[in-house]
Amino acid sequence: MSPIVTVQDVVTAFADWIEPTHAELDAIELESPLILAEVDLLDAQIITLDHAPNELDARRVRRARNKVLAARRDLLNRTANGTAGGAA
Repeated sequence: MSPIVTVQDVVTAFADWIEPTHAELDAIELESPLILAEVDLLDAQIITLDHAPNELDARRVRRARNKVLAARRDLLNRTANGTAGGAA
């Protein structure tokens, strides 16, 4: 009869070498305003599911959508300026 054992790598899913790198953490920090804006948009959309949307709900969704667009624009401008540095 063979013993039943677990594979240590599968059981220990959060080993030291699985942690995110500094570059990954920097990318997450760079994208965090966009992520938060998208969460706000999702919250505004969820609120409208509870009841018949009124003018206040429409304004809330519109403002959240504009916030997402502005955050996307800012992120693209930052990444475009960061990657084009000294290429000209």
